Amino acid sequence: MTATDGDVPPLPPGNAGPSGRRLWSDVLGKYELEEHETALLREMVRTVDLLDELAAIVEVEGLMVVDPGGKQRTHPAVVEARQLRIAFARLSASLRLPSGDESEQAGKSAHLRRPQRRGAARGTYGIRGSVA
Repeated sequence: MTATDGDVPPLPPGNAGPSGRRLWSDVLGKYELEEHETALLREMVRTVDLLDELAAIVEVEGLMVVDPGGKQRTHPAVVEARQLRIAFARLSASLRLPSGDESEQAGKSAHLRRPQRRGAARGTYGIRGSVA
């Protein structure tokens, strides 16, 4: 659903950072969300802000750290950021926000519509059967 003209979107979560506030305003400025969709957006805001914090840590401390055994390994913030990017993609897919390509291809009014179906959040796949 689209946001109607004159509607003021709700304020972003109180602890939202700059990226989260921009995301919140952008989405709610274009779309009218139901409560369950607003909850997904709230989690997307938290995820974007955490990604910003992790990027700042990696910028200061670097991509690699030395563990207690003296071996170099990937900084835990890099690993966590990778997981958060996956979570963000799944939240975004569940919210069914159109990508820029879809609106460009379908015409000018397409940016106001959300797709009816899109791949939702998916878990991992198990191995079917057994190896003989």
